[in-house]
Amino acid sequence: MMVEEHWWNGDPSPRGRRDVYIRTDGEAWEVQAQIGGASGRSRVQQCPSRAAAVILADAWRGSNPSWRGLHR
Repeated sequence: MMVEEHWWNGDPSPRGRRDVYIRTDGEAWEVQAQIGGASGRSRVQQCPSRAAAVILADAWRGSNPSWRGLHR
């Protein structure tokens, strides 16, 4: 899976960091929410389309304005 989009909540501490990813292999789509940095917990949800993945990623980020898009 390749990362299409990635956001983080702007908190540099490992305990407070949150990340949301949209990933695809060209056919399947998934959204991953990660808590606590690379060694933290994560949840992955399969999505039927890119549009559905964007909706889910938006919902998991919520309305907090501190979220930042990270570009590769």
